[in-house]
Amino acid sequence: MHAAFAGVKVLDLSRLLPGPFCSMLLADFGADVIKVEDPQGGDYIRWWPPLLGDNSGYHVVLNRNKRSLTLNLKKPEGKEIFKRLAAEADVVLEGFRPGVMDRLGLGFATLQAINPRLIHCAITGYGADGPRAQRAGHDINYLALNGVLSYSGRQGSPTLSGVQIADLGGGALFAAFSIAAALFARERLGRGQHIDIAMADGALSWHCLRWGKYLADGVVPGLADDFLNHAFACYNLYETRDGRHMSLGALEPQFWSLFCRTVGRPDWDTPAYFEPGPHQQELQRQVADLFRGRSLAEWTELFADADCCCEPVLHLDEVMRDAQVRQRQMVVDLVHARWGAYQQLGVAPKLSLTPGTLRSHAPELGEHTAEILRAIGTDDAAQASLRAAGVI
Repeated sequence: MHAAFAGVKVLDLSRLLPGPFCSMLLADFGADVIKVEDPQGGDYIRWWPPLLGDNSGYHVVLNRNKRSLTLNLKKPEGKEIFKRLAAEADVVLEGFRPGVMDRLGLGFATLQAINPRLIHCAITGYGADGPRAQRAGHDINYLALNGVLSYSGRQGSPTLSGVQIADLGGGALFAAFSIAAALFARERLGRGQHIDIAMADGALSWHCLRWGKYLADGVVPGLADDFLNHAFACYNLYETRDGRHMSLGALEPQFWSLFCRTVGRPDWDTPAYFEPGPHQQELQRQVADLFRGRSLAEWTELFADADCCCEPVLHLDEVMRDAQVRQRQMVVDLVHARWGAYQQLGVAPKLSLTPGTLRSHAPELGEHTAEILRAIGTDDAAQASLRAAGVI
């Protein structure tokens, strides 16, 4: 079986989370991703504790299936090596602020003149233009400025998600999709193109449901004001007797009806369960009292055969042992020569003909520098000279 992106070469200059997650997706499906890193330390996320062996656990998960090349892009020799690599590459991925690549002399216009088929994808916080283009930011800031946080959480205070919505959903996933789209378009047009990914833009598009509602009713969304953000009893989180939580998502009438029958409260099964109003607070209180009467294990057993969208809130260690997760190969057992045994996240999309695979562990800093440079004609003596000069 052939990998979907077999033969596609990606030069990945990105660091931390959004870019590396994007290039991980490409690498999982066969792209040759060369992680281009500064010789003095590489991607900062490599060293964030806790460590697995000599590397951060974050690096281990994000940078599998990639090769690492150390290259100082501030040195003329480093720029020339990068241009030689770009001449044979399909994609350049970077996450610098707008203008940095141009100041390095490696902007899209320069690289496309060398390789007209090259695709250049830039992931930034706010995009290449606009009043915030040069402003620093993180996931929390993008979600705050584009309104996601304004209606995320219960009454009293906005709540942060435990995962990075803008970084991953607004940045990495849109970048991977756009790169795939640009590769597809290149087959028809014969040329590469520039991709401008703003994490704030991407996360803004996640408003789609609430945006549509606002267009129709003109009511500005707020905390706990809708059936999907704590306002309704049928779609909420409830604490159990042992301090754990159950998730109830019985939105449709058939699910709510079965839930009510399963817990012995047929009196709750009225059309009012899906109508807004003060009665929802009272219904939530009653459902909360009910859930506090049993432990998580007891509720899980009760709902095991009741198909009404009521499931336990699992901790991460429990997720790693979950039968569904294991069956879907979303947790994979691996062994590294120096780190020892560890568990890696699996490949989420399941393609029947060109499946994604875990082919290699996350690379050590500069692990593949010699082989990558040798492939473009830089012999051992030249590499020693470049190393002595701090270029690699």
